[in-house]
Amino acid sequence: METILNRWTPKVVKKWSPSVVKVEVLAGLTVALALVPEAVAFAFVAGVAPLVGLYAAFLVGLITAVAGGRPGMISGATGALAVVMVSLVMQHGVEYLFATVVLMGILQILAGIFRLGKFIRIVPHPVMLGFVNGLAVVIFLAQLGQFQIDGAWMQGTQLWTMLALVALTMAIIYLFPKLTKAVPSPLVAIAAVSALVIGFGLDTKTVGDLASIAGGLPEFHIPMVPLSWEMLSIIFPYAVILAAIGLIESLLTLTVVSEMTETQGSSHKECIAQGAANTVTGFFGGMGGCAMIGQSMINVASGARHRLSGISAALFLLMFIMFASGLIEQIPIAALVGVMFVVVIGTFEWTSFKIVREVPKEDAFVLVLVTVTTVFTDLAIAVVVGVIVSALVYAWKSAKHIHAHVHTDDKGVKVYEIEGPLFFACAQEFRELFDPKNDGKEVIVDFAKSRVVDHSGIEAIDALAERYQKYKTKLHLRHLSEDCRARLSKASRYVEANQAQDPHYGLAVDYD
Repeated sequence: METILNRWTPKVVKKWSPSVVKVEVLAGLTVALALVPEAVAFAFVAGVAPLVGLYAAFLVGLITAVAGGRPGMISGATGALAVVMVSLVMQHGVEYLFATVVLMGILQILAGIFRLGKFIRIVPHPVMLGFVNGLAVVIFLAQLGQFQIDGAWMQGTQLWTMLALVALTMAIIYLFPKLTKAVPSPLVAIAAVSALVIGFGLDTKTVGDLASIAGGLPEFHIPMVPLSWEMLSIIFPYAVILAAIGLIESLLTLTVVSEMTETQGSSHKECIAQGAANTVTGFFGGMGGCAMIGQSMINVASGARHRLSGISAALFLLMFIMFASGLIEQIPIAALVGVMFVVVIGTFEWTSFKIVREVPKEDAFVLVLVTVTTVFTDLAIAVVVGVIVSALVYAWKSAKHIHAHVHTDDKGVKVYEIEGPLFFACAQEFRELFDPKNDGKEVIVDFAKSRVVDHSGIEAIDALAERYQKYKTKLHLRHLSEDCRARLSKASRYVEANQAQDPHYGLAVDYD
């Protein structure tokens, strides 16, 4: 990813020098050209008119570019959302979709206000790698559909022409930066291949073959749905799913772009911007959207680092719709497919093949699992599955770390020095450390090197006190935190408080 990024990236000097403005605007133009077929294709997936997808790409892209938490990141209509929308559109119609998008946006705004975006930090690195690789595969598979006409695969001259133009596009993208980086090479490739096709009258698939993109300004439109609990019961489940998918994809893309550019983004700000964008889009006849890793890669790789590129992309897209639809419809699909193939190569973490042999097998399994799940289901499910599996693996491994150093002090009292965290996964192992039946009349359990993590740990201590009480053994519990002591019931009278040495930390249950 970094090699291709460096190869594409023009030299950026002063923040708003003419050269930087040129880079930002040209990057936006390149992104806008790549957005057109994607928006049209995703509109077809969702079962709505092409302009519904194009208006979403314009409005979501513009608002998130202006107010989002990650300059340089591109948002628009995406396939991850479209596949969820299609059943709603088929059963209830497009007006219900618009209402759902409005509610989806409101939920995302609330997520931003309550700063729920911070939970993206719990996504482990193997899940991030699986997310990136899975989306790269999804982008690649989406391009294969362009090699079909009316549901049938291209053959003969038409297929070879398409492949040759794709290869030419990719070659220009890789080789043009060796001559100059003044202009983004993907834009040069699109222009050159388009000129070749138009100049020689080559018979190949164009943007116009997908659908007409001609239209006017999006108009304000209140969704024509009945205001009732029945309507809300229909759209609410879809809105929750769409809001979750949109935020997960956006926040993970934000993390990827931040790592690529070595800058920081704001997750809660991005949540609010995505929500505002979708709320507005729902009132202007758009299908909603979220961050797009493919177009974000094109933008960043073209040298863009500021909001101007995203704003330019949205405005260029609107200009295409209103004034230049005839020209844009002549662009060969092969040129745009070539650009996306290069994005796939740059997005996929090829080091994963080496990593899976070097990292613990559990992490390798999570990486592969998330990749496969992303391809065959959707991003939200893949990430949730990856986080859950990673958490279970961590719990299992941590459960093995609890043990006790047992010795007898100078007074002949048996001492258990507990080491390792005490939580739900190791409560049984904690119980097996002790032998109340043979421990004598007095026992000390020292938690100086341990930490009670959750309520299961507290219950395990209470159960231990009850076992020792059964054998009339005098029990001493030392170095427990204040909040842990307060939550104990059966064992509270056995705790020896030592303000100077007792630890100070909060249990996980304190932060629910």
